[in-house]
Amino acid sequence: MYPRELQLTAVLSDLNHMSRHYPAAEASQSTTDELTLLIRECLEQSRSAQKRLYDRFAPAAFGIIRRYMDNDTAVAQEILNDVFYKVFTKLSQYSFNGSFEGWIRRIAVNTIADHVKKNMKMKMSGKEMLNDDVIVECDSVNNISYKELLNLVQALPELQRIIFNLFVFENYSHKEIGQLLKINESNSRWYLNDARNKLKDKLNSFLK
Repeated sequence: MYPRELQLTAVLSDLNHMSRHYPAAEASQSTTDELTLLIRECLEQSRSAQKRLYDRFAPAAFGIIRRYMDNDTAVAQEILNDVFYKVFTKLSQYSFNGSFEGWIRRIAVNTIADHVKKNMKMKMSGKEMLNDDVIVECDSVNNISYKELLNLVQALPELQRIIFNLFVFENYSHKEIGQLLKINESNSRWYLNDARNKLKDKLNSFLK
């Protein structure tokens, strides 16, 4: 039995994991060696290797970007281009330790943050809500699909959407979000709470 109410952040986090269907199998040694060879060929400026690496990792990176952006595909594609420009120009910094996909993911998140800081005038309220935990009825969440839920997240105002994604999906702390977006922690908390409340209202309207 599920509890009657669940925190919205926990629900969305669970749905994010569910959307990946099944956990990826542990990479075989041959797959790891293949990726290492591909990266080394890219470091040698092989255009064909760069294309193979782009084709292999761009779809996942684009999915991350689309989650942060609204439905502006042109902007998402522009950010994707910036991401892979950084990937190829900073490839020598990859140490071959840890997940290469995770390394690209961090570049993507940082590039999205750069886009936000460059293209949006942040209007800081300074107001901070007292209630950190906005909750929704479990039955409501069970009646909405993951895609529909993500559409509601994408419809949030830009800064609320960015901070919500960083906090819920990337597990960034408010301190880390503040450093990334050049805002203070109280502003990060306020925008997160505003996003949660807006999502709760949208869910209630969606399910009426």
